[in-house]
Amino acid sequence: MACKPTTIAPASAKPVPELVTLQQQQGKIVIYQAFARLFGNTNPTNIRWGTAAQNGVGKFNDINDAALVALKDMGVSHLWLTGVPHHALVADYSAFGISQDDPDVIKGRAGSPYAVKDYYSVNPDLAVDPAKRLAEFQALIARAHQHGIKVVIDIVPNHVARHYQSLGKPTGVRDFGADDDVKVEYAKHNNFYYVPGQAFELPDIPAEYSPLGNEVHPLKDGKFAEMPAKWTGNGARAAKPDFNDWYETVKINYGVKPDGSYDFDRLPAEYATRDYAAHAAFWQGKDVPNSWIKFRDITHYWLAFGVDGFRFDMAEMVPVEFWSYLNSSIKLQNPEALLLAEVYQPQLYRDYVQLGKMDYLYDKVGFYDSLKLLMQGKGTGTEVLAKQTEVTDIDQHMLKFLENHDEQRIASPEFAGSAEKGKPAMVVSTLIGKAPTLLYFGQEVGEAGALDAGFGKPSRTSIFDYVGVPAHQGWLNGGKYDGGGLTAEQQTLRQFYQQLLHFSSQASALNGEFLSLHALNLTSPGYSEQQLSFARWDDKQQLLVVSNFSDEAVSFQLQLPAQLVDAWQLRQDPEPFVDLFSQQTLAIDAAAATLSVSIPALGSLVLQRNGNAKPAAKNASK
Repeated sequence: MACKPTTIAPASAKPVPELVTLQQQQGKIVIYQAFARLFGNTNPTNIRWGTAAQNGVGKFNDINDAALVALKDMGVSHLWLTGVPHHALVADYSAFGISQDDPDVIKGRAGSPYAVKDYYSVNPDLAVDPAKRLAEFQALIARAHQHGIKVVIDIVPNHVARHYQSLGKPTGVRDFGADDDVKVEYAKHNNFYYVPGQAFELPDIPAEYSPLGNEVHPLKDGKFAEMPAKWTGNGARAAKPDFNDWYETVKINYGVKPDGSYDFDRLPAEYATRDYAAHAAFWQGKDVPNSWIKFRDITHYWLAFGVDGFRFDMAEMVPVEFWSYLNSSIKLQNPEALLLAEVYQPQLYRDYVQLGKMDYLYDKVGFYDSLKLLMQGKGTGTEVLAKQTEVTDIDQHMLKFLENHDEQRIASPEFAGSAEKGKPAMVVSTLIGKAPTLLYFGQEVGEAGALDAGFGKPSRTSIFDYVGVPAHQGWLNGGKYDGGGLTAEQQTLRQFYQQLLHFSSQASALNGEFLSLHALNLTSPGYSEQQLSFARWDDKQQLLVVSNFSDEAVSFQLQLPAQLVDAWQLRQDPEPFVDLFSQQTLAIDAAAATLSVSIPALGSLVLQRNGNAKPAAKNASK
């Protein structure tokens, strides 16, 4: 069938204030991930499997000016709001014309934010007045823009909720699957894959994962009507998926045949070096699968609405050609849109950056995993630096993080058991590369993720349940966002994060050169694999970074390589450097190329050359 492009813009779209562009950013981009349902929730009840009425639920309106001022003071440039698109949930919003979702294919009472039901609307749970949910979200975007913060939302291209039904779709838009030929397993322009002749069966779901218990619900019967069955979101092809499959979702067809071959034009390798306009031109007039067009129209709708970028869930499960098609179209609409992708296969990183035109990828498999081991006392500084070296050529695209909604909280016993152990790691993670830093809400106050909320289990803050986030609620303080409910230790921790991230947002050296000092200093008495050191600089700023991952204080002579002394044109008299955290001044002995340092347990030095830096004579070898 013919697949014609649809031009879509929300009727309520309004102009937004001009913002600082990515190119104008002096230091690094700082992305703050806030789980929208939890961020503004002040209710501390936390009943297992509790309802929104029992445990509370955050609203768009809860992210007020006070919250945005505090985030801006932390250096935040982008607010990633997780859970905005309308996903399947147990709550009944039929009074607003929204069809009820079957609790048999919902994970948790609140539902997974990655089982999207309507891409042209927002989660009604997040609105004070569900009938005005889009207007409340647009007001939040406007508030954020007034504070110089851009807004990013999730797009989940690999799968949608089993019961996808868009109430908010514009005229001319058809729901996913509405025009599919369900008699065949695969067709190029089908949105889903099918198991012809077989009805869907629920997996064997353990009783402990039943959020409603004995509660009556009109659709709760241990069944879900779907004939024929569709492939499950993670690619499972059985009519009856396993409980560990993403059974609440169905996989989107992007023109990849069941045998793995492609039903679309391949992107020539030389496009790895070509710009967005060239990619867009390549796809012009080509017969692309219908699912490509649907997601292009969805992203363009939200760009017109005022959204400033997207975080793409499980991008590696979607062919790279689709990303070339989609991202080039997005960049033609808004060249400053931030495009962040979840990719866990290092061998695919360069394809998704260069051919898929992603701005940033998670630097998890490699950097995060090795840094986590170092935090746990199981890894080495050498291993961390080796993983950083593996992505040197795409460093500016590799987003750094220590927590997000998929990962364990640092303070949980399953990870490090103490938020303090995150401090040296955060210094290294924030200052080692050129790509943005991601901070997950609650990390900055030591949230431990200890709740057994229902579907979500301890060590990770649940994304499936209505819960409060205890440490975060101390900073939230009833909507004041002033930290009035934090302990002294939590306040000190948050001050550390604020100071570090604000500094990183303005430090031009972080867009410049990098030189590891680690291998050289392993021969220094007192320095070991539990420390990590490096230099960062440009023609305006020179930084020395030394972090101590040990539970004990250390002292040693930090040795500087000759090429760094030469590149920085260090004078022969003592050269003063000032520490970001203590404001203590330390002096380099340029003649000996050493610096005497003492660092407390789990402490760091971020030393900036005092006074105006001289232009570098040459680059040190990396």
